[in-house]
Amino acid sequence: MTPQHLFVFDIETIPDTDLAPALTGCDSADIQERREALRQYHLKATDGKNDFLRQPFHKVVAISFAEAQIVRAGAHEAYTLVDIRSGGTETSSEKELVLGFFKYLEKKNARLVSFNGRTFDLPVLKYRALHYGIPTPWLYNTADKWNNYSSRYSFDWHCDLIEAFSDFGASARVKLHEVAVAVGLPGKFGVDGGDVAGMFDDGKIKEIRAYCETDVLNTFLLYLRLQQHRGTLATPDYNDAITSAISYCESMDAGAQPQFGEFLDAWRGSSNGTMGIL
Repeated sequence: MTPQHLFVFDIETIPDTDLAPALTGCDSADIQERREALRQYHLKATDGKNDFLRQPFHKVVAISFAEAQIVRAGAHEAYTLVDIRSGGTETSSEKELVLGFFKYLEKKNARLVSFNGRTFDLPVLKYRALHYGIPTPWLYNTADKWNNYSSRYSFDWHCDLIEAFSDFGASARVKLHEVAVAVGLPGKFGVDGGDVAGMFDDGKIKEIRAYCETDVLNTFLLYLRLQQHRGTLATPDYNDAITSAISYCESMDAGAQPQFGEFLDAWRGSSNGTMGIL
């Protein structure tokens, strides 16, 4: 069945230091020492080229997503934003976050949208599901051989924007912040992924979730621009979707969810006030 919903998602992670003793031999009680051991392990594994931990060695601390309804009219689609939020609560365990993610999607008939999600976010979530013994048969048994969540080229099921913008690696793979700025979106402001571990150490889970939600919003808006560029989303419907996203952000409680107002302020500045309207 063709997906009826958009599910734009992003995760935030920290190194899984519980793996350090078995993987690196570092059994120090100091978290920073364990993180450094994992970093050095990955440097050695890549001949000193990359200290970024590979997918199995991350621990998920936030999963955020935007949901939108897909409305079809002939060859065109339109998208109605429904919600932007994070899974679970600030006190949810990693297992609860991962289980909730897969259980929620199992109920949906959704098109996944991500930025580098096929390479990083979804593999991390799969590894953590393996870690906790969480079955996800629906992820592997959808549609047909060519149209499914595992197919790299099936944008109707999982559209990874880093693949779309780079033509599957034919041109350079750019960062979310870079392509966002290039099209007049705010991109990342105030927080970067490299800050998450320190924020986690300081107990700033709410702030991590808020940051992840702004990444999701950037991703959703980039997806709208891609679909308008491809001709799938007619320009008037694109403008309506942008207006709807602005209205959604304006409706959020500035005290409880200040990230949306901050996003709008940064967006106005980065777009010279046009806010992406074409």
